[in-house]
Amino acid sequence: MQKLHQVILIVFIGVIMVSCSKEKPWQPLFNGENLDNWEKYLGTPLRGFDSLAQTATVDKVFSVVEENGEKIIRISGEINGSLATRDTFSNYHLQLVFKWGDEVFTSRNSGLLYHGFGPFGEALGTWMVNIECQLMHERMGDTYLMENTYCETSVTEIEDGFRYSQEGEVKKFSRDHNGQGIRKVLDAEKPVGEWNTIDLYCLGRTSVHVVNGQVVMVNNNTGKVEDGKIIPLSGGKIQLQSEGGELFIKTLQIRPLTKLPEVLSE
Repeated sequence: MQKLHQVILIVFIGVIMVSCSKEKPWQPLFNGENLDNWEKYLGTPLRGFDSLAQTATVDKVFSVVEENGEKIIRISGEINGSLATRDTFSNYHLQLVFKWGDEVFTSRNSGLLYHGFGPFGEALGTWMVNIECQLMHERMGDTYLMENTYCETSVTEIEDGFRYSQEGEVKKFSRDHNGQGIRKVLDAEKPVGEWNTIDLYCLGRTSVHVVNGQVVMVNNNTGKVEDGKIIPLSGGKIQLQSEGGELFIKTLQIRPLTKLPEVLSE
């Protein structure tokens, strides 16, 4: 009987270990102390704030501050700028926890930019070319395709463009197709000042934007347009924007992804 119990215990532990191994551990992109492992770049002035651009420095725009005994990233928003990973990533689940601050220059605007490539400044005078998961207040979760990036998304047509819809018609999007912007399916943003959780799932050429647990966007066949041809794009650097409003980042972590969760792939 004792041997039987030992066998059952070993099997039980094995099942638990296999179950746990399916969920890869998180890798923090913010080390909790400083931004030494990030590239920082300041680009164009905010419209009407040229004087701020003249005095802005990377260490002023991108810094680490303390709140309630915890170190978090502060992005001032006083100039257009990029905080970019040094490494490139593909096939991952990224989680960002952020909130808006009190300082607003033009608007509470920022973005989680993924599949970034090329030099700083190539996109809108500031950023690497990328696909954007919009963080802008009231537009959180939208897709914006900077420069020549591309995707195919199921949408319905609305008065000022297109909105993601699981039951919609699949259309091509880029500056050469149906436009560079796609609206989120629903508003899942929390009130200003509260923490929002953004989950970005990128697997192959599919990307899924999840805002506070709600799937708001699914893009497929991500790529870039070159000489009229679609070149697949499935990875790259990750950037965070300084773009008009103060924001704070509490969590920024990533882990490998081999399969989309069933709730995201339906």
